[in-house]
Amino acid sequence: CHNSFSSPLNVLEYLTSMTMVLKPLVLLGALLLLERALAEDSGTCGQEEVCGIPCPEGNPTPNIGYGIAVAVFAGISCLIGLATIFFVKGKAENFFVAGRSLPLWIVVPTLAAQSLDSNALLGNVDLGYKFHFWDGAVLPLGLGLSLVLNGIFLARHVNNDEVLTLPDIYAKRYGKVVEILISCICITSFLFLLAGNLVGMGVIVGYLFGIDNDVGSIWISMIVILAYTVCGGLFSVAYTDLFQSAVGWLGCLTLAFWAIKNEPRAPPPSIGFPGYIYPDLIGEGGVCDMYNGVPCDNNATLCCYNSENEPIADNGAYPIGDVPKFSDQMTNPYSLTPFPNAIFFNWCTIFVLAFGNLAALDFQARCMASKSARIATIGCIVAGCLTFMVGIPFGYLGAIVRYYFGPDSVYATFEPNTCSALLGLPTCGLWVPENGAFLQYLTNIAPSFLGGWCLIGIFAASMSTADGAILAMGTVLSNNVLRHLKCHCVTRDNLLKAARYATIPFGVLAAVIASTRPNQTGYLLIVAFDITLATAVVPLFGCFYAKKPRPAAAFAAVCTGVIVRIILEFTLPKDSSLVLPYSGDEFLDFGPAASAKAPLFVDAPAEEVWNPEEEPCDQERFADFTGADSLGAAFCSLTVFLFMQFLERNKPIEESWLCKRRAFRPYKPKPKPPPEDGEIPEHSVKSFGWLQNYSMRASAISASLRSSIAKAATDAEGDDDVMEITNDTTNRSGGDLDDIKESADNDDAQFKEEE
Repeated sequence: CHNSFSSPLNVLEYLTSMTMVLKPLVLLGALLLLERALAEDSGTCGQEEVCGIPCPEGNPTPNIGYGIAVAVFAGISCLIGLATIFFVKGKAENFFVAGRSLPLWIVVPTLAAQSLDSNALLGNVDLGYKFHFWDGAVLPLGLGLSLVLNGIFLARHVNNDEVLTLPDIYAKRYGKVVEILISCICITSFLFLLAGNLVGMGVIVGYLFGIDNDVGSIWISMIVILAYTVCGGLFSVAYTDLFQSAVGWLGCLTLAFWAIKNEPRAPPPSIGFPGYIYPDLIGEGGVCDMYNGVPCDNNATLCCYNSENEPIADNGAYPIGDVPKFSDQMTNPYSLTPFPNAIFFNWCTIFVLAFGNLAALDFQARCMASKSARIATIGCIVAGCLTFMVGIPFGYLGAIVRYYFGPDSVYATFEPNTCSALLGLPTCGLWVPENGAFLQYLTNIAPSFLGGWCLIGIFAASMSTADGAILAMGTVLSNNVLRHLKCHCVTRDNLLKAARYATIPFGVLAAVIASTRPNQTGYLLIVAFDITLATAVVPLFGCFYAKKPRPAAAFAAVCTGVIVRIILEFTLPKDSSLVLPYSGDEFLDFGPAASAKAPLFVDAPAEEVWNPEEEPCDQERFADFTGADSLGAAFCSLTVFLFMQFLERNKPIEESWLCKRRAFRPYKPKPKPPPEDGEIPEHSVKSFGWLQNYSMRASAISASLRSSIAKAATDAEGDDDVMEITNDTTNRSGGDLDDIKESADNDDAQFKEEE
């Protein structure tokens, strides 16, 4: 339409000619196109007409080379994932836990790749850009802490349990009902985790390839991830994670340290505009003297902007400047004055991620796939440290992006119908952060090579977590839910095929969830592990640290967590600000426009300057208790579990409440058949060093040979020819037949004892 019509009138004439066909749509379209055409002709915007702030400049289009680089990387990752189908060999154990064969050098990057996703990187910078450093840095901090805690308390137990999925651990202690409940909870949790990473991937794909519809880019990302995960299972996830992490982490770290060293670390004090009043006076050595301020026209005692300064885009948003981070942001609610500090929610985020992630399907799947319990433990701790090393420095980029795309930049957008008494703004009080500001920084400001490398790293982080989430949900559904159906549609023979098919609907569901919040990176991550913290974490610790884990305690704890979490979700005050109602004007929300007069920091006649007492700004206090619901549900779950364990402390499991019902009885694993002569038990490889294993193997072979000789001699006692050979063999071995039998029996007993 823009190329076909020269004026708004032509647009309207064309549309009215079609009214007989599509009258309702024509009327709506006419209004929209007319409004757009008038805005283009006038070249104005609300913030310029109301507040005198220049309209934001348009965002430049990224070079197509960035999109090609990301597409090539995604293609290579897919090829690696597809190639691992040959490692599966049709075995479910290979698909689920990679044959329990992953060494430390694969376990570490694949664990860290699950925590360093688009939330810990892209969401980290986005939140730091919109708010401040710790609002974003809490994401990698909580995720890394979770891996460290998992390595200390759970990893070795999970590996020694030799199960296929996390719900199998619950099944062995609490029975089928709790197993299915935990499976459904973990699947729900990971739907949100996968959705969060699809949001991150969709933002990147949509920005690089000019896809205006963010929902479309989310679905494209889902198809790419699903393709190679279905084929190779955990083998494809592990080996693609290794490739993605090697490329991605190095790119993200390189850009972060380059930017910290070479870029402005935070917005400086605002130089202002004609008539801008500085916060200090001439001769005090502050901002006024920094910019060669001059006495104001209407009040000579104040210091104002010097018109001889070179004009730059500046809206006076930082009277005293900004800093990369405030050291007391996590201890002082008023550290961000004049803005509110979501200190309580930030601490809750750390707690939710650190403990809720302990019941993460992808973390524990890698612990199960480790060669040994020691590798699982070390891998978790090292991966947690890697998460700290990459994620926390990356958070400093938020302040750097705010320098280029913040409220003092040419891209600044303000909501005209907002006021703030503390900021001295009767209108245009609320700054609207730029969507995709960090991506614009990478493609337009950072060096091309570093920007592209970092883009690939963020996309790789999203892929590595998304494929693990899809795989985890598919394996749990097939192994822990569908296998219990009476139709017996899933058996051990078709378990692998069922797991592959199950990943498809989960990918679709996650894409639907992501489509509801296409630009909110980081939000869905917290929702995901909020679910598991309230329900699954307490019974998981009970599996390994309660003397006799009780099915009744686990069932009651899970149900209590769900009920309390739902009740608190709808009863606690929430206004979407994530800020508690502390006292002070910092914790007042923006009100509607209060006056058409000039802000308090503009030099103008007194009658033209806004007076908040005469024209008050109607502001309401923030009141959002988000986070209290998460902690409250987890506390209630823990209390109920301990109470039920205490009530049944003296009862045998068979007489425990609910255990009379078969569905609540713990599974009794079938005893493994004894090893044949000469066979080394599988667990002995984990328990003994190579020298002991070699010695045991030699003893086993020796015992086997002697037993064979003794058996042959017994069978041939009546045959003189054979007895002659046997006696000759006996003499060479240094003993008679009875001695050989006794020696063989002793060796067998000793071998069994060693085993």
